[in-house]
Amino acid sequence: MLTPYRVLDLSTERGLLCGQILGDLGADVLKVEPPGGSPARRLGPFYQDQPHPDRSLYWWAYNRNKRSITLDIDTSEGQAILRRLVSKAHFFIESDTPGALAKQGLGYADLAPINPALVYVSISPFGQDGPKASYTDSDLIILAASGPLVVSGDDDRPPVRVIVPQGYLHESAQAAAAALIAHHERQRSGQGQHVDVSARQAAAQATQSNILAAPLGEVEMQRMAGGVKIGPLNIRLIWPTTDGYVSITYLFGSAMGPFTRRLMQWVYEEGFCDEATRDKDWIAFGSLFFGDPQAIAEYERLKQVVENFTLSKTKAELLQGALERVLLIAPITTIEEVAHSEQLAARGYWTTVAHPELGRSFRYPGPFAKFSAAPITYRHPPPTVGEHNREVYLGELGFSEQQFSELQSKGVV
Repeated sequence: MLTPYRVLDLSTERGLLCGQILGDLGADVLKVEPPGGSPARRLGPFYQDQPHPDRSLYWWAYNRNKRSITLDIDTSEGQAILRRLVSKAHFFIESDTPGALAKQGLGYADLAPINPALVYVSISPFGQDGPKASYTDSDLIILAASGPLVVSGDDDRPPVRVIVPQGYLHESAQAAAAALIAHHERQRSGQGQHVDVSARQAAAQATQSNILAAPLGEVEMQRMAGGVKIGPLNIRLIWPTTDGYVSITYLFGSAMGPFTRRLMQWVYEEGFCDEATRDKDWIAFGSLFFGDPQAIAEYERLKQVVENFTLSKTKAELLQGALERVLLIAPITTIEEVAHSEQLAARGYWTTVAHPELGRSFRYPGPFAKFSAAPITYRHPPPTVGEHNREVYLGELGFSEQQFSELQSKGVV
């Protein structure tokens, strides 16, 4: 879909996924790294626990379908080479400190005259302007500042970090979508533009409807292990089984009540509740919380009833029952279970990627979407440091062997 287009990816870990998405869609992505490799290559874990810039699993995860060149853009020669590359590029991705590239003459205002059709994507923690634009960041800071962290952890202690870093992933995915929107406009007008993506704004969407609670004066969700608190309600979402945990939506009202009614019928059949409990008005039960002081205590009793029931079943038994009875139950899978998922295998999700530098192949997660007319393929494994230097500098830019050697000796490439 993006086969005719060239992407220059200068991003750090803040924006690696953005370039990979465009590469998966067919674009020729040149990962422009400083000599010695991107700092992201030093992020673990590492293959066979051997720290090396070409063995970072973090690097492997977000850099397929890219080619790598090294270039020191802090030098005048490196900046001149980058401008040559920009003249024929279609997308430019950077995640530097706001204003840093402009000081080097590589900001959007500097590069747009060279290539008016360029879509220049800036990825930063808090955006390119505003009082926090230059603040130091990390995944933890992004999620704390964006709101999702407020519901992460136990209710009797401070919040904890989300175990899988994802602030930059929210940002990168939205940056890729924004780049494609700008590309759509470019196809109409022929003009590029500067796309400014803030990680804080991107991750704020992960608060879901809670982001509307404060401005509308509604009750905000609060953290609770295995669920969330809303006002006086401790809404449980995670339930133990004989071999792990499941997620159950155990709520009431016109939307969720019918599911709860069917669940309680099963609980009754298994001998874990009486008829009176089974036959409650599950549509109206939720409204009692705001008028009946005994309703909260009854809700706590009901949750214990459900826990006693789930503790008698395996995850597989509860899933099978959910499918047969139309219930809102899903097993909480381990990474090992995901790796051996029958569903993913049936869809041909896993993809084998060869790593010539290691002399072996690895099973990778597959494409993020299936396209019938233009399926995503993994054309390039994650590149080694400067793997495509000669291909680009000699083959595309026309440098001679001597010129290339001189650039190497001066540390420009």
